[in-house]
Amino acid sequence: MKILDKYIIGKFLTAFFFTVIMLVSVICVIDYTEKNDDFLHHSLSFWYVFTHYYIFLFPYFANLLAPITIFIAVVFVTSRLAARTELVAMLASGMSFERLLLPYTAGAGIIAVFTFGLISWVIPKGTKQIVKFENGVVQEPWKYEGRNIHVKIGPRTYAYLESYDADHNVGYHFALETIDSTILHRRLTADAITWDSTKQAWKLTQQTVRTFHGQTGETLQTIPPRDTTLNLYPKDFASTYRLAETLTSPELNELIKEKIFRGASDTAQYLSVKYERYAYPFDTIILTLIGVVLSARKSRAGVGGQIALGFVLAFIFIIFVMLSRNLASVGSVPPMLAAWVPGMVFTVIGLFLYRVVPK
Repeated sequence: MKILDKYIIGKFLTAFFFTVIMLVSVICVIDYTEKNDDFLHHSLSFWYVFTHYYIFLFPYFANLLAPITIFIAVVFVTSRLAARTELVAMLASGMSFERLLLPYTAGAGIIAVFTFGLISWVIPKGTKQIVKFENGVVQEPWKYEGRNIHVKIGPRTYAYLESYDADHNVGYHFALETIDSTILHRRLTADAITWDSTKQAWKLTQQTVRTFHGQTGETLQTIPPRDTTLNLYPKDFASTYRLAETLTSPELNELIKEKIFRGASDTAQYLSVKYERYAYPFDTIILTLIGVVLSARKSRAGVGGQIALGFVLAFIFIIFVMLSRNLASVGSVPPMLAAWVPGMVFTVIGLFLYRVVPK
């Protein structure tokens, strides 16, 4: 790596982290002002709020605003180099524009690897604390309101609950059915099912079991109250508020496997989050290169105009991400395609700008 490469990478990373700290700090101050009434209502000190909430919210916002901060950092550094004719000197010395992109790519690669580690393992753990804090201070108390719940808990076994009390972990009008294809072979029913946290098992009230023998009829059996284990747990009835964001990548993969096995209707939104975590580092590199192309020459609008253009493109990218995520959640677009669409669109935009923008 040459001195110029180290020089550009150093300026790029310094500008990026400085931009992240300044922008996220301002947003956290605004957020604190908006929620201050809730903090005062619960008699929470600033230090308590900071150590239990904002220390986890800061990296979350930093990752959320990464497209904007990357654009600002790239445009600021490159436009400054162009304004002071440093880029002119580099290119005049025989360095090609493609070679000039190399240190930016290396810097973006460092940020991409760092970001992937954060969004896969670090930020989800912090988001758990954010959700826990918000549920106790900012949000209204959560209550499970599901009715007529059907869950696949085995290859041939399905559980049914008419309702569930998440506060006391009690399900009402429980049924356990064994089904082959569309043929019902056995159906167990109980008035209630209660989770025993000590035994890590369900306690069933008296059960009635109907076993069907095809055309030969059926048998009826009564079983007294008992404990049993099922592939069904209280967490299955817990709040799903920002659940995908609170799971590390290994935890998210396990949840997706379970949802696919059960045939859950919301699997797509978790798959979308999984693939976004892999696409995000690639998007970081693409946004960096677009920023270099846009700001590698002097502009009459100055650095401010170029940064404003970077803001516009960054917001367009975020809109693409949100739109793709929503389309994946409703099943209109495959989750993997939805995660990579913003990056592919901006790759095309980047190639177009590379060809038409004077360098």
